[in-house]
Amino acid sequence: MSKEAVLVIDMLNDFVSPDGALYCGPSAREIIPYIKGLIKRKREEKAVIIYLTDRHLPDDIEFKRFRPHCIEGTKGAEIIPELTPTSQDYIVPKRRFSGFFETNLEEILKKEAIKTVHVVGVCTSICVMETVSDLCDRGYEVYVHSKGVADFDPQAHKFALERMEKILGAKICNG
Repeated sequence: MSKEAVLVIDMLNDFVSPDGALYCGPSAREIIPYIKGLIKRKREEKAVIIYLTDRHLPDDIEFKRFRPHCIEGTKGAEIIPELTPTSQDYIVPKRRFSGFFETNLEEILKKEAIKTVHVVGVCTSICVMETVSDLCDRGYEVYVHSKGVADFDPQAHKFALERMEKILGAKICNG
């Protein structure tokens, strides 16, 4: 029997807390209640909850493009307290934009017989879009929850939602 999964992408202190190294702005905080509600609802439906978490080494190549953030072992790399995982949830550390790059995400999705994936988190135009692209390429049915994603750039956010729907084939839903 196939199941659903919820991917919670990079809801970490460095992105979501106002004092974080790469704070995504107020929109990142505004999506927290929606994500919390979605997780609760999907847990009741026996969905698998997976947290994708940026976790970099101090000399990561990504720091040539972005200031240092989510460094392994720091408070900035921790999931925000409002969305604390349970012992049944998966936590998948990643070092690149896509949740599939050198992680065990695909192995988890196969093991759990996942066919449908609900996506929430930050940033819409970076890690969310790159992960959604890889999900769609692998044939998953993907729902991006527009009330559960945010970006530091409103134009990039809008573009990413349109691209994920029109080019990648994800479904954009509002609830």
